[in-house]
Amino acid sequence: MSDTTMLASLLRSTLLFADIGDDFLKQITSAAIQRSLRRGDVLFTEGDEPASLFVVTSGRIAIANRSIDGRESVVALMEPGDLFGEMGLFDGLGRSAEARALEPSGAIEIPYAPVQALYEDRPGELWNVVKLLATRLRSMDEALADSVFLDVTGRTAKRLLELAGESDEFTLPVTQEELAGMVGASRERVNKAIASFVRLGWLAQNDRRYIITNREQLSIRSR
Repeated sequence: MSDTTMLASLLRSTLLFADIGDDFLKQITSAAIQRSLRRGDVLFTEGDEPASLFVVTSGRIAIANRSIDGRESVVALMEPGDLFGEMGLFDGLGRSAEARALEPSGAIEIPYAPVQALYEDRPGELWNVVKLLATRLRSMDEALADSVFLDVTGRTAKRLLELAGESDEFTLPVTQEELAGMVGASRERVNKAIASFVRLGWLAQNDRRYIITNREQLSIRSR
């Protein structure tokens, strides 16, 4: 399978480009730029003038905000197939957050121009934008509910399960500080929550290597 075919398949797997015609898909893929990122590389920072959107091809990319005193809150974790950076396409405002690679990662950068041309020529395609925005709103609603109804221990359990996916054994792809940013709590409180899971026999830990030993109880604690 050629790189162009793989890129077209990747774009069609996203909500934004799922139903576009082959002619416009070809224009978008021809304008796309492949980006290779090392851990810590920043694609854009909060306030930057936007000109492109991105699709993750490998690794993980954090979408994060920083407070005036330097504290970080990871508002979303982008994994292969996820699309981000599209808001500026519609409102023209500066970036609302920072995008930073949490590990060696790959991303496709797509300039706004061919995407704007698509929507101007075929406004019916904007329904996929509506679907994408609805998905974003649902994620925000869930995050807000977590912050209200789950304590730090519950949020920590939920984030660990999300990072583990379907595997019971995994390597934490983020630092303790970054995990704390995802949970929305201090590093000390998150470490205390993890220590409680280990003490209860729900989790085994060796540095950044984790084994979920009681997924049922960890799942109950995350709700």
